[in-house]
Amino acid sequence: MDLVTGTLALRPYVFAFLVLFLVAGSADLGWRRTLGFGASVWPVAWLAEFSSTRVGLPFGLYHYTGITRGRELYIANVPFMDSLSFTFLAYASFCLARAALAGRRVPRWTQALVTGVLMTALDMVIDPLAVRGDRWFLGRIFYYPDGGAYFGVPLSNFAGWTIVGAVSVGIYLFVTGTASPPSVEGGLTEERGAPDAKATLGGRVWPGVALYYVVLGFNLAVTAWIGEWVLLAVGGVLHAVIVVTVRVTRQKPGKVLGLPRRGVQQV
Repeated sequence: MDLVTGTLALRPYVFAFLVLFLVAGSADLGWRRTLGFGASVWPVAWLAEFSSTRVGLPFGLYHYTGITRGRELYIANVPFMDSLSFTFLAYASFCLARAALAGRRVPRWTQALVTGVLMTALDMVIDPLAVRGDRWFLGRIFYYPDGGAYFGVPLSNFAGWTIVGAVSVGIYLFVTGTASPPSVEGGLTEERGAPDAKATLGGRVWPGVALYYVVLGFNLAVTAWIGEWVLLAVGGVLHAVIVVTVRVTRQKPGKVLGLPRRGVQQV
């Protein structure tokens, strides 16, 4: 019990994001599917971290310093809250992916891959900041022994995040069933022959999208606080491009179906 309370005391912001995920997910997917989403993501994330700290796959080789061991919960050599944070990062990215793909008929693997890419975009701010954890309240909890080309982070890390995001969300989509096209409003259209489409993927993406930008804003704010202005600029530009791209794709949903927008809404 001391380790649980210690974990919450050390990472209150992670716990806050987790609570927001549970609230947003319950309104969007229902509480059972929200727990199922977490159960699909966390084992993949933990296994990826465990493997990367030993053989360097898929994130590249890194090591946890263990300075918080005894004060927070670990699963093997991986801090529990680190792997658990993938659940809300994946869910927020999943919501933004569904908003971006609104009105498009896409297979499950496309939704999973777009989620993985958007999750990686978050990590392009998160991981370089975490490497500098000794300069803020995170602490130096891990390091890459060989450094990396992107603000001290190896490029393999970002390939790993795309893979973990796509695979874990792909598992969720496979287990829960159909991947019917999202509607223009960001939910799902219910097709004939797919009556459970709305229940499977949910229809209230915007709280999850808000969570995506709350996490991003927190990390950009800390980046500014420690004076990493180049990282702040790169992260800001990257996500500005994503915002514009999502907006453009949502305005032109009919191109994928070969239908005008009104036709998509009628379908």
